[in-house]
Amino acid sequence: MLATRWEPFSELNRLSREMDRLFGRSGSVATGVSTFPAMNVWGDEDNLYAEAELPGFSLDDLEIYVIANQLTLKGERRPPEHDGGTWHRQERGYGKFSRTIEVPGDIDADRVSAEFKNGVLRVTLPKSEAVKPRRIDVKAN
Repeated sequence: MLATRWEPFSELNRLSREMDRLFGRSGSVATGVSTFPAMNVWGDEDNLYAEAELPGFSLDDLEIYVIANQLTLKGERRPPEHDGGTWHRQERGYGKFSRTIEVPGDIDADRVSAEFKNGVLRVTLPKSEAVKPRRIDVKAN
């Protein structure tokens, strides 16, 4: 009988792989972006900005919602039209999507604006006055 070496983390690794398989997760960065649309979020003193790549969409296909510190993008890409023929490759997906992200701090929803240009949606999210840093003057006695 051959003696096998005990590896304390082998069972934990197996369990982790099974959980990833069960919930459809992949620990590899090489799998690429798994959510749609791809987004960038950044900010300055007064605003946060969110950009989403939405090639092939029209404004009528998009909806934007802001609640507190959450931005939701919803939309639908229509199926491609073709004149009968046979598809040889169809890699661009279509259908409905919805993506909600949390942004750091509350947003003034009444002043949110959006611009859609060349397939890129840019949403400007003004920060709520309550979350902006305020300088406090210190008085000496």
